[in-house]
Amino acid sequence: MDKIRASLWFDTQAEEAARFYTSIFKDSKLGGIARYPDAGQDVTGKPPGSVMTVEFEVNGLPFIALNGGPDFKFNEAISFEIPCADQAEVDYYWERLTEGGDPAAQQCGWLKDKFGLSWQVVPRAMGELLTSPDAEKSKRAFEAMLKMKKIDLGALQQAFNG
Repeated sequence: MDKIRASLWFDTQAEEAARFYTSIFKDSKLGGIARYPDAGQDVTGKPPGSVMTVEFEVNGLPFIALNGGPDFKFNEAISFEIPCADQAEVDYYWERLTEGGDPAAQQCGWLKDKFGLSWQVVPRAMGELLTSPDAEKSKRAFEAMLKMKKIDLGALQQAFNG
């Protein structure tokens, strides 16, 4: 059975987005690019030869980006989570994905990139801090997280430890 593939709807930026995402993640690659044919312009409104879809992989996961027009926009109901090994990895993904993004949409490790797609950039250790059997320690870490845009693992650990 094939994997599930995420399909991302863009107005006209499918190829730009695919190139952006594959430039950020190490195990990534561009795939096939399909172009709109002469037929169906009355339905699609897209000029013949313009990019219709771009296949790509991010960390080995398949995606397809569609230039479907301005009808649909991304929202926070869907996001992609990047579990990071350490603060350096959090910093790397945060810096790259926020380039041209929406600073007002940054909270608790969540961000919106320049295409409006939501991402969660979180250290793996954060889950352990927030789910500790010691409820008071987890509460302190949670309260610290609520004040952050980009997650600061050291500050979370410090709050956890008291």
